[in-house]
Amino acid sequence: MTNKIFPPPKFLIDKYKKWKSSEYVKNETKLRNLAAFGQSPSTMVISCCDSRVHATSIFGADEGEFFIHRNIANLVPPYSLDGENHATSSAIEYAIKELKVKHIIILGHRDCGGIKYGHNLHSDSANPNYEFINKWASIILPAFNKIQKDISVKKQLNQLEEESIKVSIDNLFNFPFVKKTIEDNNLLIHGLIHDIGSGNLQYLNSVTKNFENL
Repeated sequence: MTNKIFPPPKFLIDKYKKWKSSEYVKNETKLRNLAAFGQSPSTMVISCCDSRVHATSIFGADEGEFFIHRNIANLVPPYSLDGENHATSSAIEYAIKELKVKHIIILGHRDCGGIKYGHNLHSDSANPNYEFINKWASIILPAFNKIQKDISVKKQLNQLEEESIKVSIDNLFNFPFVKKTIEDNNLLIHGLIHDIGSGNLQYLNSVTKNFENL
């Protein structure tokens, strides 16, 4: 069977043409400069693949401001040169060593499907048909072990959304080049949770260890 590649659907072509004739024209000079001189973002954002999460909209960011990496449930895997989760690790390495970002934000969100599946996985409700997701969601186990089990599932999921960010931050600190950059006062780490419906944003308070409203 011959693999067939198709052009984008018409609705995407229409959206592109509208952008090219309006937004691009308004920002042409800036975009040409970005193309010519490269990117120099101050901030890396690790966010979920969820289509409802839009970091640039939340912060009103323009092209070139954020170096964004998306994965299921906005996870940072443990540091491992022999592990299999290299996409996120390589993005972090590039952000630190090449782009010299000053901030890394782990941006979680409420009602996260990836977190919910991680909860199911570690509650013995895994889908055996998931060849890659089961492996990836196993990263959630340390966070799952920290949540209360004698509360409602909804509350467990809320806790797991928060604990997974805390574990990801701990994992970040275990990357030697991240740790060194932090110790040299050249990098700050931030944990945030976005509520899509309400628009609220909470941050992880390093003193109280709780997520609090901005």
